[in-house]
Amino acid sequence: MNTSPKTLRKCEKGHEYYKSSDCPTCPTCEQERKPETGFLSLLSAPARRALENSGITSLEQLSSFSEKDILKFHGMGPASLPKLRAALDTEGLTFKK
Repeated sequence: MNTSPKTLRKCEKGHEYYKSSDCPTCPTCEQERKPETGFLSLLSAPARRALENSGITSLEQLSSFSEKDILKFHGMGPASLPKLRAALDTEGLTFKK
């Protein structure tokens, strides 16, 4: 497997970081914006962005989607589903059937 060489980048806030992919996300900025509480705080950054980019910021909104729908979002993987199920369950909610 070939890996691309890492290149030095600088985000608009001035953070410098190295990346080998074309992903423009600054890891420092991403860590700074991670919620400290709530169901989004349980997820990896790509999974969290997948939900946020789809307008899902509450468990009530999440419950209107099926697991199959959620897995179609770019950045969302099956490892996030148990965390999301548990978060929904604590509020008496479930994924749409």
